[in-house]
Amino acid sequence: MATKRKRRADASPWHWLLLIPIVLPLLPPIYNRMEPRLLGLPFFYWCQLAFAGVAAATTAIVHVATKERR
Repeated sequence: MATKRKRRADASPWHWLLLIPIVLPLLPPIYNRMEPRLLGLPFFYWCQLAFAGVAAATTAIVHVATKERR
């Protein structure tokens, strides 16, 4: 008797986008420099802060795209 496999609730292609905020900070050549400065802060520091914004935005996009419509 063949049984159909249920698709997991978290098995969505949208979840692959969550790799962006994980992998981006793991690539130091992208942000390992001092210039350009923003409000006196070296690029290294404000880029790290921008990564937090990218992570929040990516998480919000994936949440909205994958939430169940009721």
